[in-house]
Amino acid sequence: MSDISVVIPTYNRLWSLPQAVDSCRSAGCDVEIIVVDDGSTDGTWEWLQSQSDLVAIRTENWGKDWAVQRAMESASGDYVRFLDSDDWLTPQANRDQLDIARQTGADIVVAGYADHDDTTGARQVNEWVDSDDFIAQQLGEVWSSHYSAFLFRRDLVRDIPHRQDFALRDDRLFILEVAMRKPQLAVYRQPGFVHRRHGRERLQYTAGFKRDLGYWTYISIYRKVLAMLEARGELTLRRKRAAIGVLWPNVRTFAKAYPAEAAEIVDWIYRLDPEFKPPVRPVLTLAYRVLGFATTERLLRLGAFWR
Repeated sequence: MSDISVVIPTYNRLWSLPQAVDSCRSAGCDVEIIVVDDGSTDGTWEWLQSQSDLVAIRTENWGKDWAVQRAMESASGDYVRFLDSDDWLTPQANRDQLDIARQTGADIVVAGYADHDDTTGARQVNEWVDSDDFIAQQLGEVWSSHYSAFLFRRDLVRDIPHRQDFALRDDRLFILEVAMRKPQLAVYRQPGFVHRRHGRERLQYTAGFKRDLGYWTYISIYRKVLAMLEARGELTLRRKRAAIGVLWPNVRTFAKAYPAEAAEIVDWIYRLDPEFKPPVRPVLTLAYRVLGFATTERLLRLGAFWR
């Protein structure tokens, strides 16, 4: 049994993994570091064998979600957190968030995080934003941080999987499912981790079909979650509008390639909130009304309404 289990799925990230692992080695608390090498071919597994203070698990490249699930089967910490092997924890985050969790009895200790640009070396701190509705916040009402900055009570999340069906946005669905359990929160007022921006591929940064699939996955997650909230009698107008604020730009971007499918989502948005007013120019609002969403978006792609 340990204080904290840190779960790190990785695939061909030996260039960044040592920094991620080292950032988890925290004084003042017992940290179990679980690294799942999801079939790397760059020497990651061999490097892991040289580390005596972590749990190394080898899987066969089934993706991040299965890697995380495999790690959770081994986790023994009272608390757990999830870290991409591109990123790293801030000094004292483990210890300080654990202290807060124990002092307050919180199920989750939330925090902001820092962005680090590998090219320029610039760093920007994204501070935690307080909200009195954690579900509305995670739906998009206000900035909701990143779940790698959060410390979770393991008993709260042990049966919430990272769902493979929503793999391109699995962390968004995960935290929304967590929020629907109405956890007790406490806030760590320092960045919990550093998110590295680099020129190599990351799961959330895609192009082409995978980019469009990412938008559709995001939309699908919101439809799923809002249906769950409605079934529980917890889909307030506030939460609807929080979701719509995120859905609208995703739908419009998705419409560039799939206008008919996007139009179906727009119809659903209007059913959610009949008073919804698209945040677009008046000429587009009129075009949506007269020509329909799909036709208008097709014309936009052809250069119409450009003035």
